[in-house]
Amino acid sequence: MIQVQNLVKVFRKPVRGKGLFGMIATLFSRKYTETRAVDGVSFDIPEGEIVGYIGSNGAGKSTTIKMMCGILTPTSGKVLIDGLEPYLKRRVVAKDIGVVFGQKSQLWWDIPLVESFKVLKEIYQVSDADYGERMAFLSSVLGIDEFLTQPVRTLSLGQRMRADLAASMLHNPKILFLDEPTIGMDVLVKDKIRTAIHALNAKYHTTVVLTTHDMEDIENLCSRIIMIEKGTIIYDGPLGDIKRRFGNIKTLTLTVPPSVDPNSVPPFSNDVTMTVEDDKVLLSFDADKVILEQVVQYAFSQYHAIDMKIADISIEDVVKTILSQQEEEHAMAKKV
Repeated sequence: MIQVQNLVKVFRKPVRGKGLFGMIATLFSRKYTETRAVDGVSFDIPEGEIVGYIGSNGAGKSTTIKMMCGILTPTSGKVLIDGLEPYLKRRVVAKDIGVVFGQKSQLWWDIPLVESFKVLKEIYQVSDADYGERMAFLSSVLGIDEFLTQPVRTLSLGQRMRADLAASMLHNPKILFLDEPTIGMDVLVKDKIRTAIHALNAKYHTTVVLTTHDMEDIENLCSRIIMIEKGTIIYDGPLGDIKRRFGNIKTLTLTVPPSVDPNSVPPFSNDVTMTVEDDKVLLSFDADKVILEQVVQYAFSQYHAIDMKIADISIEDVVKTILSQQEEEHAMAKKV
């Protein structure tokens, strides 16, 4: 379905001199700075998979997505969508993909939402029967009926994002690219969008490539993640495996009475780390090395805990750990 082979994208920016004479000199002596936004990225995504494509700001996520959509042309390497290069066969590939770019809408600002959908219906040559079936399904999962007759400019951010997602699915694309689809959304809207993505994938077997900084999107939607940092892939595999790499980490969050000084409590062992955040005590440990029941008993007997919450390691913590390790490795490499 999607094949990315040794993909590279280099952006060249002219170096401009200072002042009027510097600008004139630039016309005759062009110097450039180069930024490798994507550097040798390779992966395959089969039909029907939901993949999280994640990384820090400036890691190269959106640049990769734009090359997969055909908006940007690679400096070298290749992207194939069903065997076609999207930047060479844009019209053909566009029929098989849907795209949602965060805050950038594909809807017409001043006309009612339903009229935007009708325009897209004609652009993609969707039959009346398919349009009716698709609209009924999208209305049921996204709840867009209530604002179909409103001009797009009057919609709230959450309403417009749901409308954009519906617009990207009207022609029933094989692949859906979602670049920060829940950015700025409240909890209820995020839940509707996640439910809709699951439903679209289940009903139409749509392949979904999702970039986001919201780790709840990843945990709720994706079975596989591809992590990119500084333009290169640093992890590609199942979501569960990346957690297991860091052990069966659990955190006990304790509420302790004011009379207890956490720093005066003797440690359970070297395998249990204690930290204090505001009025909470956090005990972190690998449950494969330490027995959970013993730590719970210790928390009640030593901290006199009046409330307790047990949580597994989150994907957000894992990502932070991997990225911090990458930063340390880069810093060590520069020193050498």
